[in-house]
Amino acid sequence: MKRRHWLLGSSAAGLAAAGLGGWLAWQRQRPEPLSEAAQAFWAASFERPDAAPLAAQSLRGQPLLLNFWATWCAPCIKEMPELDQFQREFAAKGWRVLGLAVDAAGPVQDFLKKQPVSFPTALAGLTGLELTRKLGNLQGGLPFSVAFDASGEISWRKLGPTHLAELRELGATSR
Repeated sequence: MKRRHWLLGSSAAGLAAAGLGGWLAWQRQRPEPLSEAAQAFWAASFERPDAAPLAAQSLRGQPLLLNFWATWCAPCIKEMPELDQFQREFAAKGWRVLGLAVDAAGPVQDFLKKQPVSFPTALAGLTGLELTRKLGNLQGGLPFSVAFDASGEISWRKLGPTHLAELRELGATSR
């Protein structure tokens, strides 16, 4: 009789341990809720210069470098070739770049005809400045870049022009 109680007790303890282990594994895999700033971006929709819609959510799941720019912003224009180079170098590692123009469609279309880029661009218009503030750009200046990790959370921010060396470092250190 004692042996039967011991067997039942050890079976119950084993089941409890297995249940606890399964619960802990589930807790680790459950994604953390995103910050309000990240949620604001992923919920947004934009229009491409050709009027096609672009939902931010469609870019989620891979690291994303988001760059706010304008055709009238000299530092923005200067960094475009380096953003394009970063896209070409790090696309194989899962990185994507999205340029959000705080501008009108006509000037953006004209600019992209003269200086095409390999990454998608969309129009944020003047409301894009409000989105930059939500993402951490309290000054409202341009250019402004934000990196999101594969889970969709903000991992890096920069107000002012980026440089290829720092973008390469970002791409190499992020997963």
